[in-house]
Amino acid sequence: MPDGPYELRYLPLFLSDLEDAVHYVAKVLGNPAAAERLVDTLEQKLLAYRENPFAAPAYRSASGRPHAYRWFGVGNYMAFFVVLDHTIEVRRFLYGARDLTRLAP
Repeated sequence: MPDGPYELRYLPLFLSDLEDAVHYVAKVLGNPAAAERLVDTLEQKLLAYRENPFAAPAYRSASGRPHAYRWFGVGNYMAFFVVLDHTIEVRRFLYGARDLTRLAP
């Protein structure tokens, strides 16, 4: 395990997922304060996992991905990342009740 915090890298798909979630909570549900709390909590958790990303549980997936996906909950959402050398690559931010088996790999 490397010394010091891991670098964070955000994939465009994750940023799009996050933007959709914030828009939904702030505009559709009409709760901008909850949307802000969602982003703040996400940021706090990601910063905490920089010290030890392997503390996040591995996501059990039927597909044979080359890198184990790790996840953590943020309210009703799930954040997914993989660890690549000294980098945490944050890949998705999805509504927790969604059928994740139907998403493209």
